[in-house]
Amino acid sequence: MALRVIQFSTGNVGRHSLRQLIERPDFDLVGVHASGPDKVGRDAADLCGLDVPTGVLATDDLGALVALRADCVVYMSQAETRPHDALHELTAFLAAGTNVVATSLVWLIYPPHADAWLTGPLAEACRVGGTTMYVNGVDPGFSGDLLPLAALSLCGRADTVRVQEICDYGSYDDAEFTGASFGFGTTPDIVPMLFLPGVLASIWGGPVRLLADELGVELDQVRERYETWTATEPIECTMMRVETGQVAAVRFAVEGIVNGRPAIVMEHVNRLTPAAAPDWPVAPEGRPGVHRVIVTGDPGVEINTHLGLDGVDHNVAGVVATAAKAVNAISAVCAASPGLVSLRDLPVSQVGHLMR
Repeated sequence: MALRVIQFSTGNVGRHSLRQLIERPDFDLVGVHASGPDKVGRDAADLCGLDVPTGVLATDDLGALVALRADCVVYMSQAETRPHDALHELTAFLAAGTNVVATSLVWLIYPPHADAWLTGPLAEACRVGGTTMYVNGVDPGFSGDLLPLAALSLCGRADTVRVQEICDYGSYDDAEFTGASFGFGTTPDIVPMLFLPGVLASIWGGPVRLLADELGVELDQVRERYETWTATEPIECTMMRVETGQVAAVRFAVEGIVNGRPAIVMEHVNRLTPAAAPDWPVAPEGRPGVHRVIVTGDPGVEINTHLGLDGVDHNVAGVVATAAKAVNAISAVCAASPGLVSLRDLPVSQVGHLMR
């Protein structure tokens, strides 16, 4: 029997997951949430570029969607900038018996790492509704949990684990959130939201702690670092225009310190043009981006993951893959024990109904 599902948000990621939900035979789309007046009342198919109407019209009525008592809601509303509103929406679904898979509230990639103000109400709603909530994506998400765990499974001894996202963001049309968060187009003296003390660790510290727990090691501390690179000439790209002297590349990391050394590292190198920050790590030749894990030890392992083949833009591919990480987990989450879960609590295989 198909699982009854709701798509919550139809933005950059949500429109791709909406399409996947409509096209999958194992799901029955019963509701769609949209906040923009230009989207409310439109058919779900129209919102994701499909031709055949579904008969499911988008609404901004939270109560009506909760009352559907669907098996799962795919929650992709931007929540990091509106956490309390998101908390209200999510607890309503969970307490009413609807499971949640999400790509936002990334602090919950590994729930034991998240703060109690967030986990407390959500865990209680799960208890009341007998429901489960799971948050994942590509990064943070896949690159920091499934990918390094796969690499580590090939080792007889692991000394260090380094996860890297090295990516040209120039073709990513998201100046409003991603661009502003990373500080692109600003001067180096301005500290953007992402680099305020504690923010990096709140997001990527979860995957660091998940790997530490899986490896059975005690972390001395979790520390942050970041640096910027400024343009030497104007840059025009899809993300934005960057003037000379403005930030066009960032490099940052969250490091799990074990016995005084950075043993588990989540690192980003993000540019708006391939020419930016030439001395920083780069993707393999001919590739605009890579999600890479490097494990040193015995024998030592490196895995490079590239999103987007056959002419698909790598940033578009990243958004599609982020949506897929949530959609593909729906069946496993609906079958899981109630509560806030991470990859550690779910079956590794989440690929049913992909080949058709």
